[in-house]
Amino acid sequence: MPLTDAAEARVHAALERHRAPLLAGLRAAIDAPRVGYARYMRYHFGWESAAGATIDEAAGKLLRPALCLVSCEAAHGDPARAMPAAIALELVHNFTLIHDDIEDGSDTRHGRATLWRLVGIPQAINAGDGMFVIARRTLLGMADAGVPAQAVLGAARTLDDACVALCEGQYADIGFEERPQVSVEEYEAMIAGKTAALLGAAAAIGALAAGADARTVDALHACGRLLGMAFQVQDDVLGIWGDAEATGKPVADDIRSRKKSFPVVYAMANLPEASRAELAAIYRGEHVDEAAVGAVLRLLEAAGARDASTAVATRWAAAAVEALHGLDLEPERRADLEAFAEFFVRRKV
Repeated sequence: MPLTDAAEARVHAALERHRAPLLAGLRAAIDAPRVGYARYMRYHFGWESAAGATIDEAAGKLLRPALCLVSCEAAHGDPARAMPAAIALELVHNFTLIHDDIEDGSDTRHGRATLWRLVGIPQAINAGDGMFVIARRTLLGMADAGVPAQAVLGAARTLDDACVALCEGQYADIGFEERPQVSVEEYEAMIAGKTAALLGAAAAIGALAAGADARTVDALHACGRLLGMAFQVQDDVLGIWGDAEATGKPVADDIRSRKKSFPVVYAMANLPEASRAELAAIYRGEHVDEAAVGAVLRLLEAAGARDASTAVATRWAAAAVEALHGLDLEPERRADLEAFAEFFVRRKV
């Protein structure tokens, strides 16, 4: 089922409503310490060329900070109070991308050389570490935006807890590379950390900035986490069957990199024994050629993996919306959150 026009329009409006101040805040946060390695951060965000020339280009979709700000609005808060945290969330997300590219050995991101490929692993690690610390310092700016100290402390604790879970998810994901088979339950535990934890933190911190009660904070936290589960499963679908022109990656790219994404994990659990052995043998190989890619695609189709993935993502998204039931939320912003749930399942990029 395609993304409805109404949901797409709502998500686009929510992202655009906050894009300009978010980008300005990101640039200011990176430039404020006046450190030499800030140029590496600007390159990673796509604001500078390898030669240091300025590029007038936006940085990503900004989904995590947008979810934080919309959650603040939904809880009847002023999004300006959540802006420092929203900026911090995007910095944390990009710190993980810099390190992920090193850990995965990725050569390109968004059609450009990854930072470690440009400046080497030591400098890229250092830039990522610096970005993480800048993120933590930026979040504390919530106090200057009028958020009470206790709520700022709660936001800092929430972000730190998410980062611990995020690293645990990455630990599991790296470990999966050496495993012949991964269960669906293990996969779900991995993405609960690697992807869902930060989205859950984004929604919860937005509610904290709004001064919401504990029930609302907890419910929005759950909503964001469940949205993150749906987001990652759909990301896995796009990594295999996505339109290359839309995603910027070749069709079936995740198969070539032997990624144990949800469709593959599902197929390994549900194929007949002989087919399961064939799939496992391909993933144990040192190189996945185009014939092997075709074989994996046929096995995934035989297992019904694509439909199963969409069904699981849809279930997580529905649970995210259900988590908001009974809350006193601003109606238009509640509708925005519901649109995010649909978008995360039906998006094409």
